[in-house]
Amino acid sequence: MSFEVQDLYDVIKIVTLLILSKTPRIEIGKLRGRIEELCEHRICVELGDLNRALSELANEGLITVKGEYIELTSVGLKVSGDWKSLLLKSEPILEVVAGLTDGSITGLMVILSSFFAGLSSKLTVFAALLTLASVAITNFSSFFLGGVTEDISEIISVKRLMDYSLSDNPDKGQRLKAIELLKQVFTLLNREIQKSNIMSAVVCAFTTLFAGFTPIAVYLMLPTPYNLLGSIVLIGSIVILLLARYRSKMTKIPLKITLLETLIIILIATFASILLGINL
Repeated sequence: MSFEVQDLYDVIKIVTLLILSKTPRIEIGKLRGRIEELCEHRICVELGDLNRALSELANEGLITVKGEYIELTSVGLKVSGDWKSLLLKSEPILEVVAGLTDGSITGLMVILSSFFAGLSSKLTVFAALLTLASVAITNFSSFFLGGVTEDISEIISVKRLMDYSLSDNPDKGQRLKAIELLKQVFTLLNREIQKSNIMSAVVCAFTTLFAGFTPIAVYLMLPTPYNLLGSIVLIGSIVILLLARYRSKMTKIPLKITLLETLIIILIATFASILLGINL
């Protein structure tokens, strides 16, 4: 399937893949109804246009047609997921990475401060609650407001490129129908993106709390000096097993490289925080 959107059939194919990303198997008649419902019945998707688009998807190996039903192939499942990720920003990669990083560093700072200052358990818990809550709330608000702004801005750019590509279609009727369908699709995408960003912000906040409170809990439960050693080992495990592996998986970069990058960033941030604390 070409990435460039050139005609009505390409738009129908994209909409079909987005619908199938949620329901890998669907009846053709129901699919047509979903598309028209998506457009609030402002345009009528002709059965011939739909069948041609489905035929192209089948020829490209993205779907299989079984009687009145269509179903995604393994390749189609990946492509539909890619379109969903591109248009809906549904993969909270940055949120998880930021949450694990901020939570780990904040937790480490609380633990080191408590250990060297000789704080009691109550004061350590108070410091942890105050610090991690402020970081989590900041992450939530930043990712929600910033995420919505960034994602919608990117979606507008994608829509402009698609509109420009469709404008070359010599068939005026098909061109207008394709542009109208695309307009309705992106109207829906704007609403979905706002919902997705709320979830992403929540994911980031909870990931921050998890990465921060877990080593602090270990620090409070174990006796000295095993508490410091155990909590640092746990933070290292979070960084290595969760953060570095997650980055490696999502970016398709070897684990050794992502691990080295992650450790360098964590160490720089940690030492910077310690130096600031000493100077203050």
